Amino acid sequence: MSEHYPRIRIPAENGELQIREGVNICFFMQRSHPDVAPFVLRSLDTYLNAVGPHSLCWYADAQGDMQELDERAWSNLRKELLEKRGALLYLKDRPGGAGEFQFEYYGKWLEDPALAKRDLPVCAASFWLSTEYLEKHGPGRIRELALELATPLPFNSGHAGLSFNALMDDLGVSREVRRWCFRYPGLDVLQLNYLSMELGTRVRGAHWLTFLGQPVLGHLGGTAGLRTQLSSPDVTVQPLDGDRAAVTLGPWPEAGDTESGRELPPYRELARVLEPWTYRESAPLTGFTEEDTRRWERRFLG
Repeated sequence: MSEHYPRIRIPAENGELQIREGVNICFFMQRSHPDVAPFVLRSLDTYLNAVGPHSLCWYADAQGDMQELDERAWSNLRKELLEKRGALLYLKDRPGGAGEFQFEYYGKWLEDPALAKRDLPVCAASFWLSTEYLEKHGPGRIRELALELATPLPFNSGHAGLSFNALMDDLGVSREVRRWCFRYPGLDVLQLNYLSMELGTRVRGAHWLTFLGQPVLGHLGGTAGLRTQLSSPDVTVQPLDGDRAAVTLGPWPEAGDTESGRELPPYRELARVLEPWTYRESAPLTGFTEEDTRRWERRFLG
């Protein structure tokens, strides 16, 4: 176990991991897929250069079945990403279980009449790293990579930090995640597909790295105004191009531990600042009650 986070590895009966701790880097863009697709592809290439081109070698086909990601499949996926009005990509390092490396993208054509009744859909991209990768390369490199991924993306918000990489739809998995998440509040519980349907320009609260774009950063008074509201010595606010900023909460991503009194004060401070613009789930998380979900969302505000 690291001093910064627990080692959580929960296997299924077949030996594949259903739950593991990981690092997730996410970005949310309230723009249509055709407008963001070239930038998403640039960030994906940056990710592949960092983790190795063969770290993603399986993909989910249109039926959700995992297929090998050979050169021909890569060519087709890139072509479809750039030419279609919408896209759904799910790429992994292995065909089953929760792996070390993973890329998810939900690209939406926001003018689609089918989305007319949805509340503020966005295009969402998620880049996963294992904690083994974090330990090998160090948190400084992970932060650097997150900033490199962010650079081309026209994001409204984003974040990077520890998260449960879990197969939430598998039997018993959500119950196991619930058992751990309230003890380790810095380990995020994220269901990107649902979130991408209704996040809009809101944010998801405090994370190790929190990326802020417009309009939230403007509401906070820009980078300078945000700095005045954060007093913790472990917090840094870095301005980015395009009236955006990255907030870093300490040198390492931290899980905290409520049983040992590690309450993550910098996370609590940032969560309070962001509360007026923080997204709340419209339905309970998978396997959580409504009460559980609200308690989880307010874990840094109690």
